[in-house]
Amino acid sequence: VQLVESGGGLVQPGGSLRLSCVASGFGFSSYWLYWVRQAPGKGLESLSQISPGGQTYYGDSVKGRFTASRDNSKNMVYLQMNSLKPEDTAIYYCAADQRYWRAHPLGEYDYSGQGTQVTVSS
Repeated sequence: VQLVESGGGLVQPGGSLRLSCVASGFGFSSYWLYWVRQAPGKGLESLSQISPGGQTYYGDSVKGRFTASRDNSKNMVYLQMNSLKPEDTAIYYCAADQRYWRAHPLGEYDYSGQGTQVTVSS
């Protein structure tokens, strides 16, 4: 089982990035998918939840700026991030679970990736 994130990097404030996460080894289409992040010195923050049917939910800090989506035909999940701010600097993780969680410790999702660094700085 693997979840592998990509697409992180350095971006200026106000810029955009698109994160991708490819999954393998489990029944992707029947799982809830999650994007979470951990900023330096802060706790884990849940950003978005995507139901198996594609319905999305967002945390208040990213609502209106970030868009999560999934492609069950490709076992992919995406996070389009617009209007990035310095406080969005963090390691971003994708995760999968058969259950819905509004917030959950990273290590307790059924599956999670290794993360990708996003740095927002001028």
